[in-house]
Parts: sequence; structure tokens; C-alpha cells
Amino acid sequence: MSPEETDFTVEDLIACYARGVFPMADAADDDQIFLIEPDERGIIPLDGFHVPKRLARTIRSDRFQVRINADFEAVLDACAEARPNRPETWISAPIKRLYMELYRRGLAHSVETWLDGKFVGGLYGVSLGGAFFGESMVSYARDASKVALAHLVARLKVGRYRLLDAQFMTDHLSQFGGLTVTRAAYRKRLAGAITGDADFFRLEAYAGGSAVLQAISQAS
Repeated sequence: MSPEETDFTVEDLIACYARGVFPMADAADDDQIFLIEPDERGIIPLDGFHVPKRLARTIRSDRFQVRINADFEAVLDACAEARPNRPETWISAPIKRLYMELYRRGLAHSVETWLDGKFVGGLYGVSLGGAFFGESMVSYARDASKVALAHLVARLKVGRYRLLDAQFMTDHLSQFGGLTVTRAAYRKRLAGAITGDADFFRLEAYAGGSAVLQAISQAS
């Protein structure tokens, strides 16, 4: 892990993702960007995504309104907030500027959950070819980020993506079928996905829960 100068550009960032490297900062007020390529990588197999029964009921109920790119910056800001169980955040001002530029270029997207007109959770990530790199997720209501993740997986499957990168595997992600692969195995998957011709918007913007569950259950 090595620090980079603050003149690190969005083109540099795109090149990093294409070779399996992603950025982080030590703290929100740290201007240095560190490039990370872990020995083991967390991924969520799109054909192996598991939806727990209780979550499936929540998705099918359409309790949350799920929006795509409605307020990308709000999702980014929410993911950057310090919390009692996470006093430090890796999303610094330089990193936020980079992801906002990726969003303006159509290479970063947010999946947001709203309840009674209020933003209550979601996630964001980077899309290159047939690979989607999940960056961070946030929840202010039970199941809000989980519903967003399920909608993301459905969108990626319908859009013919081949890789959902989760960076580091956690107990939270493992319940959905996430697993850890070696650096070499990840690079192989990435090489096969990055040149793919995928479409993030092939699934309609306001697909309902039943359509999402059906898309998840279908083999690619």
C-alpha cells in the first residue's frame, strides 16, 4: 500500500480499477490516496446471490422505493459520515471529487432506497465494461441497504455483467453468497469481465420487487 500525490486524476483511477486496484484514504481529512490490491478479494457471484426469505418478503412488498442515480452525491456523503461503530471513514475530499467525476462521466452509479419520500439507504460503485466495483453502502432503516444490493444484483444480471467486486468480504456480505478469491483468481475474473459489453440501464429504472427477485433467480 503506497500513498499517491493529490494530483491523482480520474484517468489514473479508471486505469487502477482496470488492473484490479482501488483507492482509499486513512481518514476523511487525509489528502493522500492509497492504492490497495489485497492478496484476497471479496466478490459476490451474480449467479450465486442468495436472498434470505425474510428479505425476499421485504423486496416483494415494495416497501422501499428504489431509485437509480437520483442523488448520487447524497449517497456518497452518507457513506462518508462517521458513526459510533465507524468513527473514521476512507472517503476523503479528494476521493469524493474523483467519484463525482466518474459519476458525471457515467462510470459511477448509485442504487438508493427511499421511504415516504426520504432517503434511507443505498450503495454506490463503479462500472467498467462488464465489471461493477461496489464501493460502499449505507442504511438508516432496517433492510434499506440490503434491498439496494438485491436491486443492484438484478440490474447487473439483466445488464449482462460478469463480475461484482466487493473488495473485502464481511460476515454481512457472506450471507448473500459472497466469497473470497485469491489475487490471481480475481485478476482472471476481472480480465474476462472488463472487456464485456454490459448495460447498467437495461433493467427499467423502477423495476418492482417481484421482477427483481425473478431476475436474481434466473441463471445467466
